[in-house]
Amino acid sequence: MEKSIYIRMRNRVQARPNQIILLKDVAQIIAPEICLPTLQNLKIYHLSQMDRNIAIIDVMKVIHHITELFAEMDIQTIGPAQTIIEVMEKKKKVSTVFFLLIWFLLFFGSMMAIMNFHDDVSMKNVHEKIYTIITGKVDPKPLLFQIPYSLGLGLGMILFFNHFFQKRFNEEPSPLEVEMFNYQMDLDNYVIIHENKESMKNLVDD
Repeated sequence: MEKSIYIRMRNRVQARPNQIILLKDVAQIIAPEICLPTLQNLKIYHLSQMDRNIAIIDVMKVIHHITELFAEMDIQTIGPAQTIIEVMEKKKKVSTVFFLLIWFLLFFGSMMAIMNFHDDVSMKNVHEKIYTIITGKVDPKPLLFQIPYSLGLGLGMILFFNHFFQKRFNEEPSPLEVEMFNYQMDLDNYVIIHENKESMKNLVDD
């Protein structure tokens, strides 16, 4: 019989308050069929109010629980050494008035930012000069350039963010999604390091 158990910890999982965390919730498992069901339903951790909204499951804790049941098995770990458990509280429904208020703030804020940028770089004068060079006429409102430029600006933002409302144009992530992913990775690394320091401090205090 194969004597190896392969464990790959997940990066981040979501759970409910006071949930009992099983091994299958925080890790992918490859093991002999005879012990696989037992491993999948192995209790690893019980969330409590002390955990607040974040808990860390270390692979060493997982190995400790497994060896208590299968001491003769060889345990191989692959991938990350910790899993972040995000405790999901029941979400409060956002009111329509609040949603519309945020939408208007973002809309007018971005509009003012674009207008101020164009005023700083004298975009209106640039359009007037380009119109004069091409047509030989002076026009204080060169709509022939301003209208296509405005439409192109909006279209460029849609293509840049790769979204039009809920529709995605292709599977390539947008620059905003990449930045959010990098931010989440940095945040996860901080949480893991911070939680490990707190655990070591508690051990010393004990």
